[in-house]
Amino acid sequence: MSVVRSPAELESTGRAVAIGTFDGVHRGHRAAIEVAKAAGLRSTVVTFDPHPRLVLGYDVQLLTTLRRRIELIEEAGPDDILVVEFTEALSRLEPEEFVSRILEPIGTRAVVAAETFRFGRGRKGDVELLRRLGLDVIDVPLVGGVSSSRIRELLVEGEMREAAALLGRPHELEGTVVSGDQRGGTLGFPTANLAVDPHLLVPAYGIYAGAALDGRAAISIGVNPHYGGSERRIEAFLLDFEGDLYGKELGVELWERLRDERAFGSEEELIRQIALDVEAARSSIRPS
Repeated sequence: MSVVRSPAELESTGRAVAIGTFDGVHRGHRAAIEVAKAAGLRSTVVTFDPHPRLVLGYDVQLLTTLRRRIELIEEAGPDDILVVEFTEALSRLEPEEFVSRILEPIGTRAVVAAETFRFGRGRKGDVELLRRLGLDVIDVPLVGGVSSSRIRELLVEGEMREAAALLGRPHELEGTVVSGDQRGGTLGFPTANLAVDPHLLVPAYGIYAGAALDGRAAISIGVNPHYGGSERRIEAFLLDFEGDLYGKELGVELWERLRDERAFGSEEELIRQIALDVEAARSSIRPS
């Protein structure tokens, strides 16, 4: 498998191409990749970075970083991945120009797309245009109820298991471990304070059960109201882990939202609740 940034880096050979942003690489995205793989051609995913809506001036909360998106697409098993830089200039290409500049140079013979697929300037390109340009269109049935926008809605509401059912796996946060207030260590529960990409979707504030580094974790997302905080923090207590994570990249799975964050009457009460959260995280079941 090759992961490239330019059509010129790929051999011009007969290809079945799945095109899209693939944010989240959810069950619907993987269904499209499976169709491309079954076409008897070289299966290729064409994806975009940055997210087109960000370039066009809209606010988008991403489900995955580009690094993780590529990993997940690789796991789905296409032959090649082409990551196209999305720019304002690219957004102004007529559909015919997009085909001639991106698809034709790599030898595209078939495009995997639902009937609702649109591309090119003003979203004027559709599957009928692809057919008129001599490309086969392989239909991929929509996976009922699965969309990146619906997954975002569920995550904002803290509905982690419902979101995982659409993603096909738990939602993840990844970032760099940075210094925090160091309170967790004094309370007996040292945490890794995670700094994430500002465009990455962070679910509803609260306490979560999840996993990190192949072990269980209890994760706090919020402003730490017990200490009067105002800045959002993502803090993960890794059960049964000892080690220094500062400056390292860390990925955290969020399995379920255990409770709201809140202030407590005393530090002792806070410690008792954290202990209960840790036990709940230890017994939580990973969504499949």
